[in-house]
Amino acid sequence: MNKNSSNIMALAPNTSNKRETICIFGTGDFGRALGHKMIQSGYPVVFGSRSTQKSSLIPKDAEVLSHAEAAQKAAIIIIAIQRQHYNFLTSLAEILHGKVLVDVSNNLKINQYPESNAEYLAQLVPGAKVVKAFNTVSAWALQSGTLDASRQVFVCGDDMEAKQRVMDIVRALGLTPLDQGSLLAAQEIENYPLQLFPMWKFPILLSLCLTAFFFFYCLIRDVIYSYVYDNKDFSFFIAISIPNRICPILALILLALVYLPGVLAAIIQLYRGTKYRRFPDWLDKWMLCRKQLGLVALAFASLHVLYTLVIPIRYFVRWRMSSQIISQALNNKTEPLNNTYVWLSDSYLALGILGFFLFVLLGITSLPSVSNNVNWREFRFVQSKLGYLTLILCTAHTLVYGGNRFLSPSSYRWYLPNAYMLSLIVPCIVLVVKLVLIFPCLDKPLTRIRQGWERNPQYS
Repeated sequence: MNKNSSNIMALAPNTSNKRETICIFGTGDFGRALGHKMIQSGYPVVFGSRSTQKSSLIPKDAEVLSHAEAAQKAAIIIIAIQRQHYNFLTSLAEILHGKVLVDVSNNLKINQYPESNAEYLAQLVPGAKVVKAFNTVSAWALQSGTLDASRQVFVCGDDMEAKQRVMDIVRALGLTPLDQGSLLAAQEIENYPLQLFPMWKFPILLSLCLTAFFFFYCLIRDVIYSYVYDNKDFSFFIAISIPNRICPILALILLALVYLPGVLAAIIQLYRGTKYRRFPDWLDKWMLCRKQLGLVALAFASLHVLYTLVIPIRYFVRWRMSSQIISQALNNKTEPLNNTYVWLSDSYLALGILGFFLFVLLGITSLPSVSNNVNWREFRFVQSKLGYLTLILCTAHTLVYGGNRFLSPSSYRWYLPNAYMLSLIVPCIVLVVKLVLIFPCLDKPLTRIRQGWERNPQYS
């Protein structure tokens, strides 16, 4: 009998797991979307509004009451209204005392007010426990369920228990809470949705500047020079030939710039004899956007591949090849096979293929879905060891492409070297300095410094 009764108890629903009621002040797009999502997750929801008439837009399982009545029904109240409408909350200070107020608001400008909206809310209702959350999730994402791009929810607050309760709600909605500390972090959290690709700004601006520089550089050498001295119009080079020279140049330079800050950081640590001092701000920011630099470099490398694939079908290329064939036929002369050029050509192509393959591999492993599934040692091996191998292969690809043209006077038009020669400066510097740093006389002390050893710690 006892055995059967225990089985019955095991099959009975656990009524103690019923979720607490959540109050939402505001029936706008975000408030309604968040309320609908909470109801789907099993939370009873009550809306506090100026108008208690229930609209067809309000989720059917939710109540709509006055602000005072709704606040009395829940211990957690989500303030889904704009900052300029917070003043009415002061009249509810007694009711809101001891309750958890979740500020979800954003501003129109970065640092629009001296203090964050959450801190302002805490000043208006000093007896409440204010938590900042949900401001990085859009109403559209909550309604459509496409939360892949905005699954992370930054949470901050001074009361640990209140913050933990809000983080539990975030998890119940299928989102990922990230604890950002005290309410002092609210200003940064509110600025975050207003930033447009913050880590991409430097890589994109740098790429645009380099693109403009090399475009005009190639335009002068390949189009204007030929028109002035040979009276030939090669302006059509602007469509494919010049972009196909710019793309590999930028890919190589940007790839080298991914590894240059690491080399500079190693030199600084060796000079200081410690790892416990901050790098200069410019180097810190540079190191933070290395992933973006690498992805932009991969984009340029991919464009180079596409431009190269269309070379055989270009009219200019087909015309030049047919002209050479006809010229040889008319002169009854055949060009003999030059094994040196064959080796250079095949080596150039092989190095480019291998370099691009590793380039793509680096890009794939930088994706969060991939990097989250490898440990730190595996990720470091791919991004560091294979990354340098990629840089070596791509640099060698460019060197072999140049061949003996580096010393040819015809390669210097108006005393300007070929653009690919300029692209070799940064990667060669990075590789040479890295080669010097792996010498045991430098590598051993650098390894010790990165393990915590300090030279003259009293000065660090």
